[in-house]
Amino acid sequence: MQLTGKQKRYLRSEVNTMTPIFSIGKGGATTEWVEEVQKALSKRELAKVNVQQTSEWSAKDVAKFIEENSTMTVAQVIGKTIVLYEEATDAKYVKYSLEVNKLAK
Repeated sequence: MQLTGKQKRYLRSEVNTMTPIFSIGKGGATTEWVEEVQKALSKRELAKVNVQQTSEWSAKDVAKFIEENSTMTVAQVIGKTIVLYEEATDAKYVKYSLEVNKLAK
């Protein structure tokens, strides 16, 4: 999914107060790790991922790996933090996608 500038700004403002729910360490990112993040994101729609200083991966490398191996959208990469977004398929978990879809117009 390609996000517009307005959509990205909205998502960044919403994720600002969140704490990272996943982190990447020495082991780096794997497809299994990406699947776990995607499961969590299906119930949250929006999440932060932190790349630890001990990791050999940069945040941009992790973001690229995530986009290549999943349907998640990287909304922002800043420093060692990645903001991920994916629209929930289950109606009871829809929170941010309603506003994101409104901003697309």
